Amino acid sequence: MEFKDYYQIMGIRRDASQDEIKRAYRKLARKYHPDVSKDPDAETRFKELGEAYEVLKDPEKRAAYNQLGANWKAGQEFRPPPDWDQGFEFHGSGFTGADAEQFSDFFDSLFGRGSFGGTRREFHARGEDSYAKVLIDLEDAYHGVSRTLTLKYTALDQDGRPQLRERRLKVRIPKGIHQGQHIRLAKQGGPGMGKGEAGDLYLEIEFRPHPCYHAEGKDVYMDLPVAPWEAALGASVQVPTPAGTVDLKIPAGSAAGRKLRLKGRGIPARVPGDLYMVLKIALPPADTEAAKSAYRTFEKALKFNPRASLGV
Repeated sequence: MEFKDYYQIMGIRRDASQDEIKRAYRKLARKYHPDVSKDPDAETRFKELGEAYEVLKDPEKRAAYNQLGANWKAGQEFRPPPDWDQGFEFHGSGFTGADAEQFSDFFDSLFGRGSFGGTRREFHARGEDSYAKVLIDLEDAYHGVSRTLTLKYTALDQDGRPQLRERRLKVRIPKGIHQGQHIRLAKQGGPGMGKGEAGDLYLEIEFRPHPCYHAEGKDVYMDLPVAPWEAALGASVQVPTPAGTVDLKIPAGSAAGRKLRLKGRGIPARVPGDLYMVLKIALPPADTEAAKSAYRTFEKALKFNPRASLGV
């Protein structure tokens, strides 16, 4: 038995819209109708067109046919794989005006009555799972919140052409979620076929850029500006964190880039992450005569050479 490439027979792409399929059939049916065509193969071509159109005009038959994939070639020896129609049932009790008795063995092996024990099977197919990346605030991961998210998606119009649409979903952001994790929304994915249930929607979490913090897994980092005397002499300072303000002790002799770890104050979890304060030395501006005088006194008192380690 030979494989039938219905798309090739109708001269259309595999992603053609239903409206394009209908137009292609009408054009070719007029061309090869035995009553008007002088082509010696007109009757054969007309039957092939009818068979191809019977499958491709029906979204359910077309979806099932597409399961066979695009790797088969017209005329290639073919036997339906045992599981080619796994998960599918076909709606309807018969053919839509077509003379199925005239169709090929190929058609009959896929959709004919004999292959289904004398009855037409109906099909249901679960919808595809969908995926989307969404942005949340880092603080949301600390507390857990409900957010209304707007998602863009494509849907086919009545002519089978993709249209960009939006939908709004209220989503619970669980406490402790971190970047890269997914939230599963059951049955919010692609619609099923027939009585098949919808697929699931998976939201991949990403944090919005934050002016103070950035996350690495469950750990959170913050650049903390300190004055030169706080770093040199030590100090106790108040620091904002995603979970509230804390008192932080700056050890004496701290250098720029030193990391101070606040254990367990990262993103919450069974084993919570840590919060790291990365020290940055902030220099007061020398924008007044008093400030400039203070810097000159400082210079004379310390005789400090910041490039001593370079040998200069």
